[in-house]
Amino acid sequence: MPLHPAVAELEKMVLDKESYRRWLEEWVRYSWRWAVSEKYRLVFRVQAAALRAMREFLDSRGFVEVLPPIIGPVTDPGIRGARQASIDFYGVEYKVMSSAILYKQYMARALGKIYFVSPNIRLEPPESIYTGRHLVEFYQLDLEMYGATYIEAMDLAEDLVIYVIRYVRDVYGKELEEKLGRQLYDFERPFKRYTHREAVELANKLGCRNSPWEELAWECEKLLSAQHTSPFFVYDFPKGARGFYDREDPERPGVLRDFDLLYPEGFGEAISGAEREYEPERLVERIRQGGEDPAKYQWFLQMAKELYPLQTAGFGIGVERLTRYLCGLRAVWEARPYPKVASIVGGP
Repeated sequence: MPLHPAVAELEKMVLDKESYRRWLEEWVRYSWRWAVSEKYRLVFRVQAAALRAMREFLDSRGFVEVLPPIIGPVTDPGIRGARQASIDFYGVEYKVMSSAILYKQYMARALGKIYFVSPNIRLEPPESIYTGRHLVEFYQLDLEMYGATYIEAMDLAEDLVIYVIRYVRDVYGKELEEKLGRQLYDFERPFKRYTHREAVELANKLGCRNSPWEELAWECEKLLSAQHTSPFFVYDFPKGARGFYDREDPERPGVLRDFDLLYPEGFGEAISGAEREYEPERLVERIRQGGEDPAKYQWFLQMAKELYPLQTAGFGIGVERLTRYLCGLRAVWEARPYPKVASIVGGP
């Protein structure tokens, strides 16, 4: 299946990087000009419907919505080349959440199944402006389940995505076709599932070189996505590809019990999730293997000991990436009324 026309359009736009950057600077700095247009009024209504659908689905499954943290002593270290933002919190360096993954586990212990809609800040590298998939400021719905496996989390992700797409299609399908030329398809379970090694082998056969020991490169991810007509999973990533909190399979050293869900048509990653590492001594070891000082994570490690065994699994789904897919947009900077993209300043 070829790239969606909007994804293909972005590919053409970024061929001339200087021209594209000038265009994007204008887009970001004067975002109110396009945000009030008919097209984007529809985009933001669809986005609201998608959030409503996710809440409705999760509430029906017994999840409880909780408030997310905004700042804290530490945040997610596994953010693929982005930098964390910091503030001075009364003389102590605190992090602005790049993801609240470390904070949701004990709320899952408290309430069983939880979710929150969380703002995140990631200082992405300047070259990320050419991917169409990265914002510095974005929202994601994060959820966590106590006592669950990553297989159960994948099953839930399938049901969630199917529900949201059907909901949006039922409410806005006609408008999306008439105004944006976007047709949403009805997907059925089960989604195709590839191990990371199988996905790398397929990417290499298609001409995108990717090491079996590394995260899927953005270009390989997009290429794999373009080969599919429905969402699909990549699971069992190698240990070095993800953060210390993703659980290493005790029976398969070097393999993590984690997954990504990718949209079809070249839109790329939708969801990332995993079982969590919960053995206190393994957490310390994994933190050190990642080149960090366990002392930074003192509260997290103490929590893991006091609430042992804190066995949870969960995932996060990016709201702007979901909106991009639902509306067939060129990039995530079309899915936010005041977009912040790497290295471009000014504007709202």
